[in-house]
Amino acid sequence: MANVTMQHIDPVTAHQFLLDHAEAVLLDCRSETEFMYVGHAVGSEHVAWQDGPEWAIDPEFVRKVRRLVKDDLARPLLIICRSGNRSVDAGRALEAAGFTRIINVLEGFEGPLDEQYHRGTQGGWRFHGLPWQQS
Repeated sequence: MANVTMQHIDPVTAHQFLLDHAEAVLLDCRSETEFMYVGHAVGSEHVAWQDGPEWAIDPEFVRKVRRLVKDDLARPLLIICRSGNRSVDAGRALEAAGFTRIINVLEGFEGPLDEQYHRGTQGGWRFHGLPWQQS
């Protein structure tokens, strides 16, 4: 396998990448609760990296993502989570499984914590006014 390196891009650049590359997939790897109730990027696909109540990493994660991309491991796959951390771990697992175009969305959907321990005030998909919805 070729040595691949995950790319890291900000949410605005990620949104433009998705507009410019129709074959690209935006994978939201947050929990089902976060995806449904906090909100998610319009058009994103959901496969949880880990979920409650145990918060264990889903041993079927890679298989589920392979099915999502129809085994096209070279398909551009942008991964987003809450703040850009879980998506790195999920991306590494996908790279180890042979995926070659993994792109981490920096800041995630909600962005980093601010001084008051709130998210969404300093970065993230929603902060930048990109298309999102709640279920």
